[in-house]
Amino acid sequence: MTLLAWCLAWALDFVIGDPQHWPHPVRWMGNLISTVQRVVRRLCRSDRALRLGGGVMWLVVVGLTYGVAWGVLALAAKIHPWLGWGVEVWMIFTVLAGRCLARSAQDVERPLREGDIAESRRKLSWIVGRDTSQLQPEQINRAVVETVAENTVDGIIAPLFFLLLGGAPLAMAYKAVNTLDSMVGYKHEKYRAIGMVSARLDDVANFIPARLSWLFISAAAWVCRFDAGRALRIGWRDRRNHSSPNCAWPEAAVAGALGIRLGGPNDYFGERVEKPWIGDARRAIEIDDISRTIRLMWVSSTLALLLFMAARVWLVGIA
Repeated sequence: MTLLAWCLAWALDFVIGDPQHWPHPVRWMGNLISTVQRVVRRLCRSDRALRLGGGVMWLVVVGLTYGVAWGVLALAAKIHPWLGWGVEVWMIFTVLAGRCLARSAQDVERPLREGDIAESRRKLSWIVGRDTSQLQPEQINRAVVETVAENTVDGIIAPLFFLLLGGAPLAMAYKAVNTLDSMVGYKHEKYRAIGMVSARLDDVANFIPARLSWLFISAAAWVCRFDAGRALRIGWRDRRNHSSPNCAWPEAAVAGALGIRLGGPNDYFGERVEKPWIGDARRAIEIDDISRTIRLMWVSSTLALLLFMAARVWLVGIA
């Protein structure tokens, strides 16, 4: 039943994703983070105090998320096994973000194909932190490809990895870790102190999944008839070409698979950030690379699901 729950949750994400008006735990996590952050800022004034308060915030949010998820799942199973199973499916479904990621990328791609660059820039600004107001089509394509590649890890592969390690409650706790990083893990002045713990522990949580993504994306490149060999080589060669210890792994694998170059200079919060290049420009990046990267995302996540299911069977059996 556990493996069936995994498959059904993954299928639901593939088909319907995150309906906009449905209740979603990530929104609840976001509200909790905002509330705790206000309390921390009210009590902590110095940078040192904010770093300590940020650590307490991380413990409260992640600990509460795990505890509530475990408690709800246990209570539902006690009421009726089928109810417990249904709650498990729902929890797993909510931590997966493949369809949402694909839809967001396609929302940028669609107006770009129609020649509406202004609308494409506007939609892109919803999913990236960089300044999109002056981006040209090639830069928009690159930003979308980078976003899909990077979020293949924290949107699908990492939740599945923690699902294998500790079931739905641990996958939910990982989602809290990731949400904390996305809300307060920025490097500019406002969040540098309070978000330090969240940013670093998100790096820790994604350390293994990011490196697994290099292998999964390379295998997906072979399945999709892209350049799997270059995905492996570029993934390894350029794995350190990013300020994050994790982001370059999936981005470099995608760049190698498609024969394109990612990274480079971008503007964040009014500041020019010079990033190293990832991959080799064997050809110019094009709009079709967005759909190719989405395909790599789906195939690599399917391979991750199958491998983690096999690992589950090997470790504890089918139950």
